[in-house]
Amino acid sequence: MSDVTRILLAIEHGDQNAAEQLLPLVYQELRKLAAAKLVQEKLGQTLQPTALVHEAYLRLVDSPQPQRWNGRGHFFGAAAEAMRRILIENARRKQSLKRAHTLEDFDLGEIADEPATGGEDNLLKLDEALSRFEQEWPDKAKLVKLRYFAGLTTPEAAHVLGISIRTAERTWTYAKAWLLDAVRNSP
Repeated sequence: MSDVTRILLAIEHGDQNAAEQLLPLVYQELRKLAAAKLVQEKLGQTLQPTALVHEAYLRLVDSPQPQRWNGRGHFFGAAAEAMRRILIENARRKQSLKRAHTLEDFDLGEIADEPATGGEDNLLKLDEALSRFEQEWPDKAKLVKLRYFAGLTTPEAAHVLGISIRTAERTWTYAKAWLLDAVRNSP
């Protein structure tokens, strides 16, 4: 059992000191993931990797009800989801501040390895499409979140999800095509 898994179990059992022990173990990985997500954002992005990591971490471990983690992979999957939600909330906040905005063409071709560029509008369109995708295929959506929002490679995501690399590759190919179609055909 890894140190991360051991500490996650302690957090689950209500150990208040365990959360303090967890951050140093996962911080560098979370910061690397956050930096990868933010590097593709528009110039003028005010959210920094450190802030994204801290906000995601707080959402994961500083909760009135202890979270139940099924190991390191589950924790990083939840971190990817938390980062996704933070980025979406940030994009919505910025969009609401802009009264008039133009929609840019959405290029999902870049989703293979990193987030597509194009700003808040595209991120919101992708989030809407991903939510619809998740309703039909929750397991496939987990792979998308790990790849797109956590920045994991296909083999890393496959390992976290306990599926073969080939299955992950097929799922990723299908998900990209589905999401591209959904985004392009959204109002």
